[in-house]
Amino acid sequence: MGADLPDYYFRIRENGAAVFRVDTENRQRRIEMDQIALVNVNKGEVKPHGDHTLTDADITAIQDWLDNRVALLAQRDIDDIHRAVDYMNLTTQWVQSKATPEQLDSVTDALLLAMHDLRTTLVRKKAERLLSEDKNQPGAGAGGD
Repeated sequence: MGADLPDYYFRIRENGAAVFRVDTENRQRRIEMDQIALVNVNKGEVKPHGDHTLTDADITAIQDWLDNRVALLAQRDIDDIHRAVDYMNLTTQWVQSKATPEQLDSVTDALLLAMHDLRTTLVRKKAERLLSEDKNQPGAGAGGD
């Protein structure tokens, strides 16, 4: 391993990470990792581990990691949705050109229900956005006719 190790290591967990301070400045020149905190990404919480008191440098590094992690997860979410659109198109092509009657029987109801649920939700959310935009237009809702 190179000498340019980071000062902190973040072991990803389901809802965040365990934070370790990396130390190579010991007599054996071994890499030592001391757990200093737990981070919950969903709640934005940082909890010191054990009796550790977090320094300003620790808090800054953890907050930077947290901000970057939230942005990365948001990007992954939208990437997943774009992939879902691709899968829907591929599924349509499969239904049209390759699917056997038995295969269609095994997936049609589940697909129709999922697509109905998605469509209903998308239409409701779009209507909410349009209503919100109308309310935010100048002169809207003020009875100015």
